[in-house]
Amino acid sequence: MQLKCGRVQMFVATRYATHKRSSSNVAPSLKGWGFFSEVLMNKGLFYFIKDKYFIDFPDPYLMKNKEIINGQEHNRPCFYAFEDSNINSLYWMIPFSSQTNKFHKIYINKMAKYGKCDTIVFGTVLGHEKAFLIQNMCPISSNYINNEYLDSATNQPVRISGVLENELISKARRVLALQRQGKKLIFPDILKIEAELLKELSPI
Repeated sequence: MQLKCGRVQMFVATRYATHKRSSSNVAPSLKGWGFFSEVLMNKGLFYFIKDKYFIDFPDPYLMKNKEIINGQEHNRPCFYAFEDSNINSLYWMIPFSSQTNKFHKIYINKMAKYGKCDTIVFGTVLGHEKAFLIQNMCPISSNYINNEYLDSATNQPVRISGVLENELISKARRVLALQRQGKKLIFPDILKIEAELLKELSPI
């Protein structure tokens, strides 16, 4: 699987051509399917991460890939994707949370203490306010992308506004730059994960 120029190239089963998208807010899993297809990874879209990512990179500060709701296991959290500035086979993923009251309190405390807060951004997804957690962002390659987040009403990819998109990307890039300078603003050890991913992406 190879990501090039913003496209994730994947092998998908023949039945995907006739498979109707699920109304469960996720596109069908691509695992084990057989013919060649492409899934675009563009700004403003959301994706779910394979369990293998959390096995290969067992960082305790990564957002858990599953949560239990009413006894049922769900594909959560969902991650917003944007491209790395320099490496077109590397993406950065920002999880979002519905626990807005919790993160509003954290945001207010950071604003009172530092006068600014770039690590948490609030925005609307499908008409509901969400907290985008730049403080929990992580790098990824296409090998670890499972499926995209779909609107159950339209079976179309969920998108965000251009204004929110620009705010998220600009703040995430600023926080990432500060992290590279040694300021601990992101909880997972993203530089270690990034180094391992780059080894996988580099030709032998």
